[in-house]
Amino acid sequence: MKKILIAVDDTKGTKNMFNLCSNMCNCMRPEAVILCYVEKFEGRSLMDEMLGDAELSTLKDVLSGTEYKEALDQKAQKILDYYKNLLSKSGTSTIKTVIKEGHPADEILKTAEEEKVDMIMLGSRGNRVSHIFMGSVSREVVNRSDIPVFVAKTK
Repeated sequence: MKKILIAVDDTKGTKNMFNLCSNMCNCMRPEAVILCYVEKFEGRSLMDEMLGDAELSTLKDVLSGTEYKEALDQKAQKILDYYKNLLSKSGTSTIKTVIKEGHPADEILKTAEEEKVDMIMLGSRGNRVSHIFMGSVSREVVNRSDIPVFVAKTK
């Protein structure tokens, strides 16, 4: 494996998953690791999962340059810096961080294609009620990916 993409977020599950992925990277010795964080426009409803590309594009345009977007970017960078630091301590030399906006599964798959990665690693909590209605990000990535996907199930 020359390039591996690891999808990260700010959940406890990602922290648990990341230790496993970091150990696997030590064994596989990839030339590069891409850390991908997908900013999610948060709200109290499940409707944000149902936004189409046009609505999401409009929302991105409206939020561009706002304090809210700036706060999202700062949060994303803080999370990526945290995982980049952990990965660099484990001996991985080439680490690239990427911040995306949109539906997580779509953006993870787009990034994997853009970066020409050989494998995607991500976590799966697997117990949220909303998954019954919409499917989990990890399930969608596995189903749509043309490359190997490693899913670490966490509690």
